[in-house]
Amino acid sequence: MDVTEQQIRELIRKGEGIDLEFKTCRNQLNRDVYETVCAFLNRHGGTLLLGVQDNGAIQGIESDTAAQIRKDFVTAINNPQKISPPTYLAVDEVTIDGKPLLRVYVPESLQVYRCNGRIYDRNEDGDFDITDNTAQVAHLYQRKQATYSENRIYPHLTLDDLDRDLIAKCRKIATLRWEDHPWKDLDDLELLKSAQLYQASSDSGASGITLAGILLLGKQLPILNTVPHHRTDLILRKVNLDRYDDRDFVDVNLVESYERIMAFIHKHLSDPFYLEGTTSISIRDAIFREVASNILIHREYTNAFPAKLIIEYGQVRTENSNRPHGFGRLDPENFTPFPKNPVIARFFRQIGRADELGSGMRKMMKYSRAYGGADPELVEGDVFRMIIKVPEFSEKKVLGAQQETQQVTRQVKAHDEALDGMHDEAPVEAPVEAPVEAPVEISATEINIIKALTTEPLGRRTLLDRLGYSQRTGNFKKAVRKLLDDVLIELTIPDKPNSRLQKYRLTAKGREVVRSLNFKGSKL
Repeated sequence: MDVTEQQIRELIRKGEGIDLEFKTCRNQLNRDVYETVCAFLNRHGGTLLLGVQDNGAIQGIESDTAAQIRKDFVTAINNPQKISPPTYLAVDEVTIDGKPLLRVYVPESLQVYRCNGRIYDRNEDGDFDITDNTAQVAHLYQRKQATYSENRIYPHLTLDDLDRDLIAKCRKIATLRWEDHPWKDLDDLELLKSAQLYQASSDSGASGITLAGILLLGKQLPILNTVPHHRTDLILRKVNLDRYDDRDFVDVNLVESYERIMAFIHKHLSDPFYLEGTTSISIRDAIFREVASNILIHREYTNAFPAKLIIEYGQVRTENSNRPHGFGRLDPENFTPFPKNPVIARFFRQIGRADELGSGMRKMMKYSRAYGGADPELVEGDVFRMIIKVPEFSEKKVLGAQQETQQVTRQVKAHDEALDGMHDEAPVEAPVEAPVEAPVEISATEINIIKALTTEPLGRRTLLDRLGYSQRTGNFKKAVRKLLDDVLIELTIPDKPNSRLQKYRLTAKGREVVRSLNFKGSKL
């Protein structure tokens, strides 16, 4: 998670405690840094600030040693002789008063960790070696095993019950995001152990895949044999209020469930153009990425209550079974997030499907006001409920024309066939342009295409190069078809859509959109 100077200052003002530790680390790591990491992992997690004295004074890290300190830290926590089992922790750098600091966020673990073969626990602002205290060690193991149902072990499950291709895909995603990710060189079983999806019971000694493991990576039949009530119901209900207009019944593993949820969102919710500074972003995806991960990560899977995401007119409602830590409506600005399934959450973070605990909620709060005009409503209870307000657009949805002409329809159809590699030589009449209206909604890809065409007509290959695509993608084809459909761009040779000399150019309506968006460098 990106951290701000203000957030770091607030942490320093808070002072050291059970979940916060300062280390000086002027030009090298303190020897007890890893003991603190181990203690945080074994307790409730915490934040480690390197470059701050015990009294909160900001000393900073020598700038020419910061990179080496980060490298040494990451290497050590991936070394089972230092921290066992190995883990992966992100290190963020932030500058305060011109002095570089390093921030390490340590999540709570679901296993008992050791540092140099010793077990450490956290108490107030200190790290304590409890290795030789049999009662405290036994209590720690019991707490780790019993706290979360996702930690339940199923010894009868084997690697054959998991989707090995999906494991490979997740390994690849993680290593693309972090080149030195520890999963890179692990085989499938070692990866499961590293991700805490394969554990050993401290009571019976039995080892096996956990509930989190089968839910995240399992094949469909083993999942339903293990958790027969597992499902997420996706419903569109705007016209037929008694039943539904569209529905997807999702009972696959959580990685694929996330993709199905987002596909349903893309299908039925608009994505208005939004600029953050000079960058176009999808605030719809930013909001519902958090909603989708919340439904999957924070669900109590021992409860048979099915999760639901219901799209209604002007809002989206979600429901999922919950193990509450309070009851009633939450204040998203002030509430303290509590990890419900930290193993599942951590796995989702490794593959970029979720943000650090709390940061995704802040993004959802920020963008919900711009997207639907209101803060999300969050209600804690045995069933956790969310209500997200969403914009509603006319059926046409975007920019433009009062009606679609028959000529435009034929042109788009012919060009669709050209995009898909077909060869329809039937002549197509030039489109009749509709009256120019102010833009209401337009996707980021469409904006980039329009922007690229402001100076001159471009052929498909040149346009792809300008947009940074190595080949045609689904988003590109969809955007081109939409722009042709809305008469924002047109073909330079409309009667020969398959011509090798074919180019795209802006229409009068498209040029009006360029003026309204005020693109820099435009000659219009």
